[in-house]
Amino acid sequence: MSDVEAKILQIIAAQLKIPITQVTETVKLLDAGNTVPFIARYRKEVTGGLDEEQIFALQQEAGYQRNLYQRKEEVVRIIAEQGKLTPELEKQIRESTKLQQVEDLYRPYKPKRNTRGSKARDAGLEPLAEILVVGEVDPLAAAEQYINEKIATPKAALQGAMDIVAEDFSDAAANRIIARRRTWDKAVLLVKASDAKAQSVYEMYYEYSEPVAKLPSHRVLAINRGEKEEFLKVSLDFDPQYLLQELWRRNFNPRRQDAEEYVRKAMEDGYQRLLAPAVERDIRRELTDMAHASAYKLFSSNLTSLLLQPPTRGKTVLGVDPAYRTGCKLAVVDPTGKLLEIDVIYPTPPRSQVEQSKKRLKELIRQYKVNVIAIGNGTASRETTELVGELTQEIPGIAYTVVDESGASVYSADPLAKEEFPDLDVSQRSAVSIARRLQDPLSELVKIPPQAIGVGQYQHDVDQKELGRLLGEVVETSVNRVGADLNTASAPLLSYIAGIKPAVAKSIVQWRQDNGVFSDRSQLLQVPRLGEATFQQCAGFLRIREGGNPLDNTTVHPESYEVAEKLLGLCGYTAEDLASRGGIPELGRKLPESVKALAQKLGVGEPTLRDIIQALEKPALDPRDKLPQPLFREGILTLDDLKEGMILKGTVRNVTDFGAFVDIGLKEAGLVHVSELADKFVKHPLDVVKVGENISVRVIGVDKRRQRIALSCKSLN
Repeated sequence: MSDVEAKILQIIAAQLKIPITQVTETVKLLDAGNTVPFIARYRKEVTGGLDEEQIFALQQEAGYQRNLYQRKEEVVRIIAEQGKLTPELEKQIRESTKLQQVEDLYRPYKPKRNTRGSKARDAGLEPLAEILVVGEVDPLAAAEQYINEKIATPKAALQGAMDIVAEDFSDAAANRIIARRRTWDKAVLLVKASDAKAQSVYEMYYEYSEPVAKLPSHRVLAINRGEKEEFLKVSLDFDPQYLLQELWRRNFNPRRQDAEEYVRKAMEDGYQRLLAPAVERDIRRELTDMAHASAYKLFSSNLTSLLLQPPTRGKTVLGVDPAYRTGCKLAVVDPTGKLLEIDVIYPTPPRSQVEQSKKRLKELIRQYKVNVIAIGNGTASRETTELVGELTQEIPGIAYTVVDESGASVYSADPLAKEEFPDLDVSQRSAVSIARRLQDPLSELVKIPPQAIGVGQYQHDVDQKELGRLLGEVVETSVNRVGADLNTASAPLLSYIAGIKPAVAKSIVQWRQDNGVFSDRSQLLQVPRLGEATFQQCAGFLRIREGGNPLDNTTVHPESYEVAEKLLGLCGYTAEDLASRGGIPELGRKLPESVKALAQKLGVGEPTLRDIIQALEKPALDPRDKLPQPLFREGILTLDDLKEGMILKGTVRNVTDFGAFVDIGLKEAGLVHVSELADKFVKHPLDVVKVGENISVRVIGVDKRRQRIALSCKSLN
């Protein structure tokens, strides 16, 4: 390992507060092409038990620090070529831990075009600027010596010298750092309307101000959007008096009073014309970056909760995609997700065929023994929910639930959906997707780009590339945490399994179609373009039910099969016992000696042995099964039914910085403001609720005109 790489690893360890040995070994695994899920689950001895989130963060930081090193080298080279690199400056650059620090140090040496300062330098006025700063001679007398074909008068020479002083002052890294810090601490963000008469959703910001240091992320994003859409004008209000005094003391000490007047005027000009606008841009950028980081965290948390919602097993589901003019599309799917029937009813305006629609729904329910109805929460959802609510009162044993259909239309128009259901139109495919989302949210949602799922806030205002990367990590982690059935998983689901690319996922599905079901994990090596390296990464996350080897239906990796079989033998069991009993829950109690001693005897690490024991005890364990099931409803509830003080059960559909949106069975989700989420102070809604959670809420306000419902959780959960 080079000294540079060793230094980078030390920086990463310090930044992430992870021991250097764990950082070093984990980076080696990442550099060797291992995937994060594989490393987190099957290389715990090497990483010291780092989880996926830590390894993803480490991977990101390693990339940042390596890029930072390359930038440092480039900046040092450029300054050296100018003949201006001093040992002190080089030390400052090389010891920088952030890209912003490097760029601040580079700024005075960055080539400039057509600035007032650069023109003055071209005219040979740099020595005069130095004379001004030192301030030992009469400025006007000194300026006389610099009159030439480009400089006509002493006054022009002095102005050019002042332009150089102003530019040098604004470019100095230390000045920028101080100005940013002081401005951040004391500045106020001022927001005004571009047109006070224009109506918009941003009217609350038409006369608005808030200290920069206290701005919450969601407000920053809202103001940014209003500014981008030209409804708002944004500026910073900051009194620089004390800042300028501090910067003067740090930078200047002219001997003569007349020189001091020129230098002070140059400094003030440099601040107003160059430094202050640059600092304002930097602060606005930093506010935006912080807001984006908060939004990414929110998206990631919400998406994780959404993807890991428990499946609704063993139920035949009738999916309903509500609409007005084109009618409500219906799709009946069996417990495996197989499409049984497609139809359309018209209970909503303009046709309003309520009784005919009820009759058809009853026919489908009886014909296919439907257990539950899943209703999309889009257009006409409220009217459709009312109809279904009435229906459930007439047919005992039938429940309904409202399903978030975000992204269903994206999937429906995707080539994947066309390939799966070539004879269905877009809205019919949406109905199928809604039904399947209830049955297995993870398997269905992986077919949709994460950005289209719509959990979080201001998703279209953040960096889409970074959002896609982070949400891709979330999906990858969630899929591998659950695993996939090798013989039923779709290509989109398989493509998120560790090591499997989309092309290989399609090859797996094609192999299945050509050769029948997989009976052994090792058959994966027969799939085109799936080699030994990919097999090592993916095999442990793929399950084969009722295959030739019972271990293929566990999380035990094939590389540990021999250890697992020896462990079973030492405890008096065989792999066949594992299959016939569906797991050996008492295995941990039957160990002949301690886990530590057994690990040494079997030649395996303790973390891996503990994972093997857990896998053999409960082979079919799905982490989602521990979570609460979707909230099924019977009966009817409309906006007119809501009264202040009513207590209802609801499902959290989205969490934002300012509160949680809760589905209480209507199209309109109610908002529990962060101040109403608990009896105690709540710093962030994610601290107390998450997407998919069922909670009790009290109605505290109903605005029928704006279709808004205010809810509270105080003294209820």
